[in-house]
Amino acid sequence: MNAKTYRKLIANQLSQDFKSAVEIVEIPIPKPTANQLLIKNKFAGINGGFDTLLCRGDVPYINLTPPFDLGVEAVGKVVAMGEDVEDFQMGDAVITTTRGGGYRQYQVVDANNSVKVQEATPEILTLMLTGVSALVALEQVGKMKNNEVVLVTAAAGGIGHIAVQLAKLAGNHVIGTCSTKAKTDLLTELGCDRVINYRTEDLNQVLKQEYSKGINLIFDCVGKQVFDTCVENLAIRGRLVVVGFISEYATNIEQITQQRIYHQLFWKAASVRGFLMPHYQEYAASARDRLLNLFYNNRLRVAVDPRKFNGIESISDAVEYLLSGQNCGKVVVRF
Repeated sequence: MNAKTYRKLIANQLSQDFKSAVEIVEIPIPKPTANQLLIKNKFAGINGGFDTLLCRGDVPYINLTPPFDLGVEAVGKVVAMGEDVEDFQMGDAVITTTRGGGYRQYQVVDANNSVKVQEATPEILTLMLTGVSALVALEQVGKMKNNEVVLVTAAAGGIGHIAVQLAKLAGNHVIGTCSTKAKTDLLTELGCDRVINYRTEDLNQVLKQEYSKGINLIFDCVGKQVFDTCVENLAIRGRLVVVGFISEYATNIEQITQQRIYHQLFWKAASVRGFLMPHYQEYAASARDRLLNLFYNNRLRVAVDPRKFNGIESISDAVEYLLSGQNCGKVVVRF
């Protein structure tokens, strides 16, 4: 390995805007200690909502003072390792999901925090954090069953399109919301029973007319008015899982005045629960193994957005692209 330095993206200051918070720095490539791997990242996943909230200082369970590293999931190859590492070899493809390990060309991690995979591809990368989150949210928080009606919002996004397939594999009737014909086509290919393009149809009207008994399980990534509509259309004993609120990531949080939510939940014995993967880590390994098995056996399709983002300097544009809602599948950056 001839390179001596590498580039990474850091948050140099807290800011409402991701692009104005970040800076590219160049530093020496570190050497792994006894139990560590040096990985050359090949792809990193873009998590625009989390990235933006982190750069605002609005992630309650993380108290960071700039400068700090950015990016989470990455897939690459082992290029050096410590003398005590036993289960890896040079050239192995590995995935890491360490906060701060994604938006950089190289990273050093403890071997125990790396997962060996068959190949360093964007598809495998998507399964490791995004896919795991979808599975754990549906099963552990949403208590997903079968023969129910499941609604996935932002269904053609990175986490949404995985949730759609997992709900179908569990034997449910699945509704997916999206905003373009391309996304409608993708969701139809993935087996969505009803696709609602909210730019051409009214979500609330469709749900009331076609699903008069309500929705049993809702997987919401959007928030704002979509969240309100979802709550209103919950079935008796329905469950709504808040996986994100992308409609508010790039703007100030909307202040609202209305009846408290229990007025809608109580009479249906319905529930709303938040999901955050760091609070469910005990389920991660099992979910990861199940997802890889589904993928390798061609039972689960991973959609990667076709737009190319190359290099550290493209990450800010990739975050803006994701927040704009243009993506169809997982957004990744290539190094």
